[in-house]
Amino acid sequence: MMTMKHSSTALLLLTCLVMGTGQAEPVVDDGAPRFPTLPMTLTTAETSDTAKRSLADASPEVLADELVGQLLQPVPAPQAEPLSLLGATLAPGGFMRIDWSPDVAIAGLNQPTPVLAVNGREPGPTLCLTAAIHGDELNGIEIVRRVVYDIDPEELSGRVIGVPIVNIQGFERGSRYLPDRRDLNRNFPGSPDGSLAARLAYSLFENIIRHCDMLVDIHTGSLNRTNLPQLRADLNIPAVAAFTRGFDNMTVIHSTGGAGMLRTAAVDAGIVAVTMEAGESLRIQQRSIADGVHSILALMENEGMIARLMVMSKPRPVYAQSAWIRVSRGGILFSKVELGDEVLQGQLLGHVVDPITNDQHPVTSTRDGRIIGMAVDQVVMAGFAAYHIGFQPETNERPSQQPSAVIETFIAPDTVEQDGDYPL
Repeated sequence: MMTMKHSSTALLLLTCLVMGTGQAEPVVDDGAPRFPTLPMTLTTAETSDTAKRSLADASPEVLADELVGQLLQPVPAPQAEPLSLLGATLAPGGFMRIDWSPDVAIAGLNQPTPVLAVNGREPGPTLCLTAAIHGDELNGIEIVRRVVYDIDPEELSGRVIGVPIVNIQGFERGSRYLPDRRDLNRNFPGSPDGSLAARLAYSLFENIIRHCDMLVDIHTGSLNRTNLPQLRADLNIPAVAAFTRGFDNMTVIHSTGGAGMLRTAAVDAGIVAVTMEAGESLRIQQRSIADGVHSILALMENEGMIARLMVMSKPRPVYAQSAWIRVSRGGILFSKVELGDEVLQGQLLGHVVDPITNDQHPVTSTRDGRIIGMAVDQVVMAGFAAYHIGFQPETNERPSQQPSAVIETFIAPDTVEQDGDYPL
């Protein structure tokens, strides 16, 4: 039996409803607990006069019991919904492989691009993974495959959409570029009436990317360059900065991104997006792949999409700036440092040896920092970008505390880093 104090409170609440206010304000009656807004099953505007009189005539005890019973009813848990993608529908707890046909090839020779989708049994965010936007970057293809096929839909909260080979035409030719020699990652969000690259970008963005809440676009270094596993992200955007903290074992490089990049277009569309770089092109590198897979699974765990007992690594550094060091002479490059090495200003990084005269030209670091990318030993010409160094600004401020214009002034215009690691 409810006490008279609670019954009185219940009567006050009911009076608010009968008077037609629609919602009852929380009432405090000599220390009695506050009540939340009443469920609409007891409301007002649609309640008949007969029902109002019936409720008004009820005893306080009956009213109290009725109200408390309503208030204590469990709120239904949200349910996962079917995923509609590219004309197909995937029920919760399922996996499907579907085809994306951007309709940019000769009709009789059109080859669809595979898309992998997992719809979890429980509701949650939608994570998208893209790889091989540059057709010669292979590590990301394997990262997407391993992540998607490692997921049990019955244990997933949310959805994962993976496009392992975005640029399938470049992949088949072992080329970074599309058949028209354009870089797909400089054409987002695309246009339905533009070039081949613009049309392909538009189709991917409108049909797949707009389904995403979060996006990881996976790349490697360009031809004959390799990258330390890392994230590139605009840390001036709080949601993006917070997103990077969910990954494990990844160095983070602040980069606002350039016009036409997928992650830039995604962020502009309200999707939290980063670029992951791992290894070098035209190679399958087990260590880089394993680092990428582990980091994405750690992200999914931190986002509440999966529940696993994962061993987290020591936090990796975050660099506000980066710059390429270029060689001054042509010849054969021989490096003295490795990916991930910490270096000091003036430290010897390698030599460029003239194969005819035997002259050796040292390449030294222009600042303190860490090797986050580098060229493999090869024949180089004067001006070749050989070593990519991540470093901190002299102000010692966090990137998110500085405007983008300030950060970018630390990097010369001809060395601004692009996703996919093709230094200009």
